[in-house]
Order: sequence, then structure tokens, then C-alpha cells
Amino acid sequence: MRNKATPSVIALFLLIFILSACSTFAPESTATPTASFTPVATNTSLPTPTPVLPTATPIPAPERAKYTLNTTIDYDAHTVTVDETILYPNHTGNQLNTLVIAIVPNLWTDSFSLKSISIDGVPTTTYTLNGQRLDIALASFFKAEQVMTINIQYTLSLPFAEQEDPSASRPRIYGYTKRQLNLTNWYPFVVPHINGEWVLHEPWYYGEHLVYDSADYEVNLKFADPATAPIVAASGVPEPQDGFIRYTITSARTFALAASRDFQVSSLMVGDVTVSSYYFPFSEQGGQAALQASAEAVSVYSSRYGAYPHKTLSLVMGDFNDGMEYSAFFYLSRDFYSLYDGTPANYLTFVAVHETAHQWWFEQVGNDQAQQPWLDESLATYSERVYYENIHPDLIGWWWAYRIDFYKPQGFVDIPIYDGQGFRPYTNSAYFQGAHFLEELRERIGDEAFFAFVQDYLAQSRGKIVTSNDFFRILSTHTSTDYSDIVRQYFQNIY
Repeated sequence: MRNKATPSVIALFLLIFILSACSTFAPESTATPTASFTPVATNTSLPTPTPVLPTATPIPAPERAKYTLNTTIDYDAHTVTVDETILYPNHTGNQLNTLVIAIVPNLWTDSFSLKSISIDGVPTTTYTLNGQRLDIALASFFKAEQVMTINIQYTLSLPFAEQEDPSASRPRIYGYTKRQLNLTNWYPFVVPHINGEWVLHEPWYYGEHLVYDSADYEVNLKFADPATAPIVAASGVPEPQDGFIRYTITSARTFALAASRDFQVSSLMVGDVTVSSYYFPFSEQGGQAALQASAEAVSVYSSRYGAYPHKTLSLVMGDFNDGMEYSAFFYLSRDFYSLYDGTPANYLTFVAVHETAHQWWFEQVGNDQAQQPWLDESLATYSERVYYENIHPDLIGWWWAYRIDFYKPQGFVDIPIYDGQGFRPYTNSAYFQGAHFLEELRERIGDEAFFAFVQDYLAQSRGKIVTSNDFFRILSTHTSTDYSDIVRQYFQNIY
């Protein structure tokens, strides 16, 4: 939301009442390809963000930050224009005189163009932008539990994904290919403030370096040429408006978006959750198989861990050989579709359920993915085993041999990404040794205690950023069995 000239209180309440009356759009739930949501008007503008009361007014701070992104995409020119408003509550427990905002697109030369920044309606120039880090010096102290409105206007010139910018430390799923446009980590966001420090790590050439607070998102999306608008996969629930589509998602770590004129779409319902698979026509068999596996995984994990938190889940075939999880959204590598053999004993299946598991271990329970990546990657990898034992129990032995032990994993589980000594040694430690640790822990304390712990870990940690200490603290309340020898075997630090 963005400050404007202060309206009367009556007008403000009328505007809030009108906006709250918007109906919710129910996505298609059939298993057949669906059409894109094409805007119906060509001359309308994106909505003006709802004005907010000045921060001096004693209004309760919201539970989470709120991001509103009025976004126009020129699909063929590969450009994006954004008017972004961040309603940011100071829940750090400290008064702040600076803000740190991550702007990942600035890792690519000439990709990010900043037009203006304002704080509570007042333009500011007291900032520095170096690489992915934007530091804003505040004119006065931002007290604990106060609310700030940050408005940032900018444009993105998307890089061609097959010619990655060498100035970036590693390639990212951001930009466009001949068939697809991808917006990931594409908007400025306030990084977490933990133990008195802003947390923004340096990029690395494998693993993930970003850490995210949970936030609420409203993305109002239009295309420069509505008549040729592509099919869109996105993190939030779509609500067609007059000339644009509004996507909303609450308590989410990220908002990601993929668009293509070539997408085919199939959907399945899991309870009240719409799981949708976006794939290219030449990979229909794989697209349907990934959909089936992900839908099954949502059902299994909801039963074994706790409820899936959103109303949609989009799985997207990447026009590249990489995959990644985002909120209510993930990519799967193009090659996994090409190698799909018609059975569940293949990479497409176990990676699909791995990325689905990140909707619990990353999305609901956050962690520092650079310093303690095992907290989400070990659990997501072991969740593959949980999927197979429930859906394809005859393949558990195959999974251990083919997925985990083929690479002869070794090393400590709790390594930072920077200490992995390469992609394979890193995944051997954080992913595969992590799966062995969880299997041995489960065998030692028993299924009842193990799953009671996992469910409690999710319940206590939902919406938070946790540490290894939190993991073992909660674990200790669910068993009196000694497992210290297992910890010493797999961890370089004893928690």
C-alpha cells in the first residue's frame, strides 16, 4: 500500500469496505488442459494501492509484511514494470535506523532499473545499492511494533537464460528462454532481522543463499498486449479483474511466476487444494505423471506432517535443466521429463515429491538455507522415502540404492553451502547423509515418537525461521531414548 494525500477517515473506511468485498476466484479443477486467464479490457490501469493511515496513528501492527506489486509484463520485449508497496511491521524487538532490502535482479548487469523509493510517502535518496543489497538510511528511528510503508518503482529487463550474466556468482532461474518467461526473486524484499543483524548472504554457485520471512502478497498482473497474453503459473490464487488478474497468497516465503504461450495445463483436486501441472506439449506423459506424484505427496504429507497451507500448488516444467521450490510453486528440470519411463521409479517422480515436500520444509518451516541448509533439504529428501513407503512400498529398496547410496554419500550433515566443496559433495552431505540420519533416528526412537516429533516441529515452527538448536530442542521432548551417538556420527556440531 502507498501513502497519498491523507483522505478523510470516512472515505478510507469506504475504500477498505469496497476492496474487502472482492470475490474469490475458484481455479479449474479438471484434469484436462485449461486455458490462460486473458484480460478482458485493454485500456484499464492496474489498481492504485489502498492508502494507509500515517505511521503516527496508533494502529496495530499486522502479523506479517504485506507486498503489493502492480505489475505489467511485456512478454515479447522481456520487460517488467513494477510499482511495489511494502507494508512492513517492525517485529524485530529493536528500534531501527536502517533497512536492508534484497534486490536479486541487480546481480545481472542492466537487469534492474530503480526509478524511485519513498518511505511513508516521502521520497528518499539516502540509500546505497551494491549488488543484491539495498541499504536505506532512515530519517528517524523506526520503533518496535511501528508500521512503515515503502514504495519502490522499478523496471526489469530480463536476461536470456541460456546466456547467463557472468557477473552473477551462479545462474538463477530468472529471465526468459525461447518458450518461457520466469520471475523468481524478482521483487525487492526486506530481509529477515535476526539477533540484531540483517540476514543477506552472498550468492554461491550451488545451494540457496536467501532467507525469507513469511509475508502476504497481492500481485496485480497485466500484459502489455492482452490479446496475446501467455498462460501463467503463479504462487497465488488467481482472481480475474477488469483488465488484469489479481493473485493473492498469505503467509508465504516468496511469490514466483512463470509464463508461456506453449504451456499445457492439467489439474487435480486434493481436498480443497488445486494442484496444477504446467508442461510443454512434447512432454504430456511426464506432465501428467508429475501431477499425479505431487498430488499424492500433498495427501501423504498432509496426513503424516500437517495440513498443506495454501489453496493452490503449481508445478512447472522448466525450459532449462534446473529445479527450485517457491511458495505454492516449484520448477522441475526439463531433462527429468525427457527421461521419464512411464513408471514411478525415476527422477521425475522422486524430485517432484521432493519439491512438494518443500511446501512443508522451507515454506512453512523456514531456515537459513545458506548456513544450515540441512534443515529443509534433509527433511525434503527423507520425505521422498515417506512418499514411497505410503504409495509405492515395493520401491523403497530401489529408492535407497538408486537415489541415495549410488553416490556413496559421506560428510557431515550440518555444513553451510560455502563448505560443501562442490555440488556433489554438498548434496551428499546435506541431502543424502541427512536422509540416513533421519532413517537411523526413526529406527532408534520408533515411528510413533518420530512422527509425533515431526508434527510438533511443524506446529511449533510454522511461519518462523528455525535453527538446528530448535530441531533438537523439540526432538528432545518426544523421546527419552539416547540418540547422541547418531548425532555425533552425522553432525560436526553437537546441538
